[in-house]
Amino acid sequence: MADKQATGNSANAKPWGGRFQEATEKLVEKFSASEHFDRRLWDHDIQASKAHAAMLARQGIISSEDARAISNGLDEIRGEIEAGKFQWRPELEDVHMNIERALSEKIGDAGKRLHTARSRNDQVATDARLYVRERIDCLNAKLHALQEAFLHQARSHANLIIPGFTHLQHAQPVLWAHHWLAYFQMFKRDRERLADCRKRVNICPLGSAALAGTGFLIDRNWVAEALGFDGISENSLDAVGDRDFIIEFVSSLSLVMMHLSRLSEELVLWSSSEFGFVELPDGYCTGSSIMPQKKNPDVPELVRGKTGRVYGHLMSLLTLMKGLPLAYNRDLQEDKEALFDAVDTAEMSVEVMAGLVARISPHPERLGQVVNTGFLTATDLADYLVEKGLPFREAHEVVGRAVAQCLDRGVELTDLSVEELCSLHPLIAEDVMKVITPEGSVEARKCPGGTGSQAVSEAVSQAEAWLEQNNPRSANAAN
Repeated sequence: MADKQATGNSANAKPWGGRFQEATEKLVEKFSASEHFDRRLWDHDIQASKAHAAMLARQGIISSEDARAISNGLDEIRGEIEAGKFQWRPELEDVHMNIERALSEKIGDAGKRLHTARSRNDQVATDARLYVRERIDCLNAKLHALQEAFLHQARSHANLIIPGFTHLQHAQPVLWAHHWLAYFQMFKRDRERLADCRKRVNICPLGSAALAGTGFLIDRNWVAEALGFDGISENSLDAVGDRDFIIEFVSSLSLVMMHLSRLSEELVLWSSSEFGFVELPDGYCTGSSIMPQKKNPDVPELVRGKTGRVYGHLMSLLTLMKGLPLAYNRDLQEDKEALFDAVDTAEMSVEVMAGLVARISPHPERLGQVVNTGFLTATDLADYLVEKGLPFREAHEVVGRAVAQCLDRGVELTDLSVEELCSLHPLIAEDVMKVITPEGSVEARKCPGGTGSQAVSEAVSQAEAWLEQNNPRSANAAN
């Protein structure tokens, strides 16, 4: 029979060890420890602890001397961590107990009073919200830079006409600027989603304690204000077991990655020999170990691949939460690695794509060749007939027959003479030649949101104004 005495440290070495007769098995310590990844929350933990201690002193729950000792001790620990001198101890389980134990060893009994009126349950929920809020603000700034890159492309080649696609088939001509503004809008929605998510993140759960609140006369609103929260959680049971804010954030990250992946797919296609639409900067590509001619679009390919990684973290979090009863359960420890990796992946992907997009160069000659093939102005010819009085469905049929004839002859609509075009239908006259050119097609689309040059110019101005109004740097400066 195995010896009942565990091989770890004594039970009383744990902050909760008073109730236990045996020490934790070393394998269990290794299995359950989280300090090797949740130490990332150290600064947020110190922020929240300093605010909590200050509140306890304001309320007369601990002395002002103890509060000052706690604050000074936490500042010392911050310095040690920043300098890489802090000794992390896996047997203390997590970031919270590592910092609290180090504090008690520095300042004695005052450090042991810090945990009055709180639990690790509301402590970790608070730290996580501080962390997510910080990462939202950081990602918002990186997305702003990406949108600036899209605008740079829109301004740099404002009059360049390129083929537009549906079903990856030639559809209609569009302006280069119009194409990049489409991506600007995608990431505008992402930033709006993140701003909305931030409202639900920015609620302070500290004071919920383990699950039922605390009997001490604390001031939760003061702590919330000190930490920059917009308010306090309204139900302690919900607050300690809630990870909706993490799921919502990672869901928003998944949408960001989905948009990046769509962009990446186009860049992989557009930079291929078959398309030849763009040149990607050398610094964002790699070569082949065996084929010297290769220039591989590795950055877009990696972003496309990493999108699935973030999707996986979202599914992991949803699965983690789906069977948990109220309130806190140790399962919730598993939210951190998914959150941290999703954040790291999304932030780096946005940042690297911003640099790439800013340095993309189009190949105007190749684009000019392609934009004059594939019957891109067929719809314009149909619209021309409609303006002459022909019902659209009849116009559609006429142009469809014309395209079929061109395919048989191996020519484009623009290769047909005026006489040949006029023979297609009695309503077609010489003025049709102005309509079926790529330039004529683009300029005809004057409606707001369309690809006409005036509409695109106005859209660029609107995008510039939106970026200025939603500039994180300006917001930070104002604060």
